This record gives sequence, structure tokens and C-alpha cells, in this order.
Amino acid sequence: MFSRSFSVFGALLLGLTVAAPAAAQAQAKIAVVDTERAVMETEDGLRAQATLKKLFDSKQHELDKKQEELVKEREDIEKQRDVLSKGALAKRADKWQRDMMQLQQKFVEYNQDIQKKQSELTQPVFQKTMNIIRRLATQEGIDMVVDKKAVPYVRSDLDYTDRVITMYNSGGAGAGDDKAAPGAKDAPKAPAAKAPAPMAPPVIAPPKTP
Repeated sequence: MFSRSFSVFGALLLGLTVAAPAAAQAQAKIAVVDTERAVMETEDGLRAQATLKKLFDSKQHELDKKQEELVKEREDIEKQRDVLSKGALAKRADKWQRDMMQLQQKFVEYNQDIQKKQSELTQPVFQKTMNIIRRLATQEGIDMVVDKKAVPYVRSDLDYTDRVITMYNSGGAGAGDDKAAPGAKDAPKAPAAKAPAPMAPPVIAPPKTP
């Protein structure tokens, strides 16, 4: 689910092109990395996903439960309109509308909570992954690293994603590598909780005459 939260980071993942004559530039060594998979398939990334999913499911369950309660309350109000006075019906309808507004506010707050938690958990993983990519590019003499989603085709031998994941899981980020790598962008956003379905307020009509 969390892979949907990623966007393409741009054609140039890290600006590693060096100044050189045009002929040398034509021979530049290029590699690609699936940034989304590199971040999320590290051990830290998998743990972050599990934690975020637990939080997401909890928030969504609470929203769904409250919405079900409002649906039932709305149906009950409509059933009672021939029994209760118009004033009593109006009072219940007003309360229903306030509860619905509170539900919408919770939806906004819950998404903010999820986004905040996602940033706390994945930003360090993202930055370490960027540092590993830069280190690997330097070691291999790679001039340019491109995000895999930015190109329609790439030879498999140019894909360094698995190596990045392996280096990360083996501690390849190294001490002191939490500092953002040059050219790295912020980690992408977490998925949003599903908004409560729109519901019309209860219809308050005069009681039917016998």
C-alpha cells in the first residue's frame, strides 16, 4: 500500500555528472535505481511499512466505525419523524450534523498524524539510501544515477537497486551518513486515510397526518 505514496523523484537522482569534454561525456557511465523499492525493501523500510500499516488500519477502522454509527443514526432519525415532535427531530438532526463535521475533522487530523509518523520513520531510511547510492556511484565510477521510473527501458546490468538494498542491510550506510546526500529530495508522502463517504443530513418533514 505504501508504494503508492511514492512519486518519481526526477530524472537525475543524484547529480554526479562531472565536467568533461563532449567526447568523454558521450562515454559517461550511467546506472539506474528503483528508489521506491530500494527504500521500502530494506529491513528498516519493511519495519517502517509494518508500523505505518498498523497505524493506518487503526485510524481507518475508527473512521469507518464512526461513519457506520452515523448512517444508523440518520436512518433512525428518518424513521422517527412521524413519532417525535418537529423540535425533537430538529435537535437530533443538528446533533447528527455536528457529529458529521467532527468526523470530517478527525479525517483531516488522522491524515496529518499518518504523514507525520511516516516522515519520522522513513526520512532516515530515505537519506541513508541516497548516501549509499552516492557512495556506490563513486566506487563504481558512475557518472549519473537515474531513477528507474524516469526511463522506459534499461538493461538489467545497469540496475543497481538490489546492490543498494544489500549494502543498506549489511550496514553500508556507515557511521555519520545520516546527513542528507547532495541532490536528495524529501521522502514521499504516506497514503491518506479514506475520507468518510458524503451523507445527506436527515430529512426533517412535518409529521404525516393520519
